Amino acid sequence: MTDPHPADSPCPPIQPQRRHWTQVIGFVDDRGMTETPTANDGRAFLILHGWQNHRPAAHWQHWLADRLTDLGHEVAYPQLPEPDDPDLERWLAELDALLEELAGRRITVVCHSLACLLWLHAVARDGFLSTPVDRVLLVAPPAPEVLLEYPEVAEFAPPGPGPARPAEAASYTRVVATDSDPYCPRGAATAYAEPLGLPADMLPGQGHLDLDAGYGSWPSMLDWCLDPSPESYEKKPITGRS
Repeated sequence: MTDPHPADSPCPPIQPQRRHWTQVIGFVDDRGMTETPTANDGRAFLILHGWQNHRPAAHWQHWLADRLTDLGHEVAYPQLPEPDDPDLERWLAELDALLEELAGRRITVVCHSLACLLWLHAVARDGFLSTPVDRVLLVAPPAPEVLLEYPEVAEFAPPGPGPARPAEAASYTRVVATDSDPYCPRGAATAYAEPLGLPADMLPGQGHLDLDAGYGSWPSMLDWCLDPSPESYEKKPITGRS
């Protein structure tokens, strides 16, 4: 879960619409909302990072946000509040605000590590998601027993939603994980995909799918995100970096 290449400082508290420059997605507001002209297909992408992640430029999520924006898509890649000592309620509030700003688009949500648990908490709460999103990827979710070992993130341990909850929150949800993730020793298929009734891509020997595992650019992830057709993307596997 820990990113070995943090940025210089944690994100400051959320402030109203102060704008700044970021290398990933151009001219954005404080929630990471791009102002780049969008592709005319009604889609938007929300990319959510994990614990101790300060959106380092070498990370695959940074790379993905950059590529999608270059292609004209609307992308939100926010720095979530206090990533080194995250608060579940603050992260949920930020997620709620982001989804509200993206309302009316076909939203693809790409979660990595702790953000996967953020999403599961959101879908477990009655009335949190007023409108289902289009697609969700849960990439390398850490196991509940691992989260409970760390006081900073213990409250993110999954709330135990039944299989119906992810299905109500998104038209399609998939787990992408590995058989060698140190933060999910029993495997994400056992911990999440099977009990939630979700399809899963299991990549052999790829660790936590982070910088330590060599995940900077990830062409298969980009290809999947760009595929607009359920008939195609539901059958298309996300593969590891070659």
